[in-house]
Amino acid sequence: MLYLLFLLAHLFAALIFIGTVFFEVLILAKVQAQLPARARVLVEQGIGRRARALMPWVLLVLFGAGLGMVWLRYLPVLAAPTASSFGMLLSLKLLLAASVLLHFVTTLLLMRRGRASERYLRGVHLSLFGHMVAIVLLAKSMFYLSW
Repeated sequence: MLYLLFLLAHLFAALIFIGTVFFEVLILAKVQAQLPARARVLVEQGIGRRARALMPWVLLVLFGAGLGMVWLRYLPVLAAPTASSFGMLLSLKLLLAASVLLHFVTTLLLMRRGRASERYLRGVHLSLFGHMVAIVLLAKSMFYLSW
């Protein structure tokens, strides 16, 4: 039962995080190009404030639940990750997840210091977009691919 709670919390947090990244990369970036400069600044500020308030909690749930799932079910697989395709794919997924966390923490630190340029933030969003696509593909493939 505890595993199911971790799984559901992980899935909902992933939906929020992935949905936000997809929205920012696929929709917002294109819409902003059509807005006047003042409107673009107001949109960026409003979304930025909301994201900075919400995303740390979303990531806490996402990673906390993910670690709970690993602890309850996948530690034996990760003890010998090369022994199975599932272990290898899970390890790769966890490595990408660690990279997502590193992106997030680095960006927060740069933003606090006022050193996160618009170009940097665009690059981070594109990188996170790629990470998210890969993580989703791995999450599903782990259960269907074997060699």
